[in-house]
Amino acid sequence: MTRPMISRRFILSAAPALAVAGTAARAADAPPALPANDPRMGPRIIGNPNAKVLVQEWFSLTCTHCAHFGTEEFPKIKEQLIDTGKIRYQFHDFCGDRVGLTAAMVARSLPEDRYVPFIGALLSSQMQWAFASGGDPMQRLQQMSALAGVSAAQFKSISEDTAFMQAMFNQVQKDADTYSIQGTPYFRFNNTHYDQDPETYEKFADLVSKAS
Repeated sequence: MTRPMISRRFILSAAPALAVAGTAARAADAPPALPANDPRMGPRIIGNPNAKVLVQEWFSLTCTHCAHFGTEEFPKIKEQLIDTGKIRYQFHDFCGDRVGLTAAMVARSLPEDRYVPFIGALLSSQMQWAFASGGDPMQRLQQMSALAGVSAAQFKSISEDTAFMQAMFNQVQKDADTYSIQGTPYFRFNNTHYDQDPETYEKFADLVSKAS
């Protein structure tokens, strides 16, 4: 399957998303900046902090390849490599569209220990909330968020938080430039990159072994 060029697609789609979120401000005004220590932008890492291998994944919640990895491969990786202390695992949101961006913002607004379960739920039901025919995917995302305890008012506040949206956008641009990320999922095993879905646990484990 052809993988989308995520960085350009994000830049083209996020600009109107920022405009929608910032309708209360003049178009010429820059959105306010988040505090440097805003916990929503902090790292999302699980696993043994002393593990020799740090695996980093850049993903979008509306990327079908990411959904395959998250539902078919990641559970075994978590059981066999993360929970056993062999690797640390860091999640990087690399949103490709307005719906995926909002989903990532909601996930990062939850208590940190609920981030991974929520993104797992979104990836496993991606076709139902993100790509189902008819209806509004944002409304379906709100319904998914409600199951995680996010009220309608909270969802509206998160989705319209221009400063948060801009910070997410800036981080995607920075990561795209730093690592030349062209699509998702994108991985780094310590300092070695792998720019596609490994497709099997065995391939993923082999990449971990080579990075050890």
